[in-house]
Amino acid sequence: MLTLKLITEETERVIAGLEKKHFTDARKAIDEVIAVDKSRRQAQTELDQNLSAAKKLAAEIGMLMKQGKRDEAEEIKAKVAALKETSKELEEKKENAEQEMTRLLCQIPNIPYDEVPEGTCAEDNWVVKSNLKECVLGQDTVGNWDANPVVETAKLPHWELAKKYNLIDFDLGVKITGAGFPVYRGKGARLQRALIDFFLDEAQKSGYEEIMPPTVVNAASGYGTGQLPDKEGQMYHCEVDDLYLIPTAEVPVTNIYRDVILDEKDLPIKNCAYTQCFRREAGSYGKDVRGLNRLHEFSKIEIVRIDTPEHSAESHKEMLSHVEGLLQKLELPYRILRLCGGDQSFTSAICYDFEVYSEAQKRWLEVSSVSNFDTYQANRLKCRVRRTATGKTELCHTLNGSALALPRIVASILENNQTPEGIRVPKVLVPYMGCEMID
Repeated sequence: MLTLKLITEETERVIAGLEKKHFTDARKAIDEVIAVDKSRRQAQTELDQNLSAAKKLAAEIGMLMKQGKRDEAEEIKAKVAALKETSKELEEKKENAEQEMTRLLCQIPNIPYDEVPEGTCAEDNWVVKSNLKECVLGQDTVGNWDANPVVETAKLPHWELAKKYNLIDFDLGVKITGAGFPVYRGKGARLQRALIDFFLDEAQKSGYEEIMPPTVVNAASGYGTGQLPDKEGQMYHCEVDDLYLIPTAEVPVTNIYRDVILDEKDLPIKNCAYTQCFRREAGSYGKDVRGLNRLHEFSKIEIVRIDTPEHSAESHKEMLSHVEGLLQKLELPYRILRLCGGDQSFTSAICYDFEVYSEAQKRWLEVSSVSNFDTYQANRLKCRVRRTATGKTELCHTLNGSALALPRIVASILENNQTPEGIRVPKVLVPYMGCEMID
């Protein structure tokens, strides 16, 4: 969440940032925070004064008793008792203000960086790079993009290819669990495993330490990375134990550093993790969710960094380069988007999406989001760095990205690599698959 220091010292910049994200009633929300903070500080001041006065009076009681002035001592005792009662009320007032402050701050999103473009929806996102054509920054947007691959012959969608080659059984998944839980089998399962191993090996080559975290987290972890409160109803909740199935490995991995003070010399921290991910995808329906396009359970490799504020922009660039390298090695048509303010997530300060092209569906499929959260998550997590030179602590920056999510990568591989003889396996995956064709 935003820091109170930022809100009170740079109020107009915060409001402008929230308006860029099209956050409703930005000024009203910030004014409420400032008002509650004023009430909290006033209660704290009065509480401190009361406690100080009670302490001074209490010191007088003993002296008066020694001097035999019992009646005066009893009067002061009554005053001290009254001050203590008032102090209890002030303490309660302060605690209520602090709770209200937290509630309000949790409802306010992160503010975007200056380089985040203006815009209200996905059509306004900038296409900053593609392996299909040169991009002009600020001119090429999703809404006017004209570089989609030209497909001369009709292509089968991945759900038909999956059935034809017995790779994925969507109906069996419905029988076992429900829609959005496919069953991979044979070379379809092997392709999943090949991609997981490939992505993890590439992450290790780039210096990421592999983590194998739990796929169920407590409420404190969900709160720490911003998934809770669950405003969109996307988390699977195990109500009896009050635990949550993770929507991404970002949650457990980043929470490793909750309530931790890190040494500056140890940053940046680079972690990666493969997990199953679970999302309810409430309200998702229609042709855009068919097949692997949108699932409730899927495999994903996540990369996470914890860094100093001054180096996090460089870390972000390195993460973007890493994800782009994966798509290049998989020989897939891709484009990179810089998301506009209105299309950014609640917690990100800047985010880039990677999309691959689906030749059969004639549409772009998001396969990765790589975000810098600035101090927004770290403030919730209380994740800090101790500076070597001064010994002082300050909030870290947190970053994460998919590297990569498997379902749409599999869809794109199947659709883009189909031939009359079968599905061509990307060269980089052949050692993992043990074959060059899926037939």
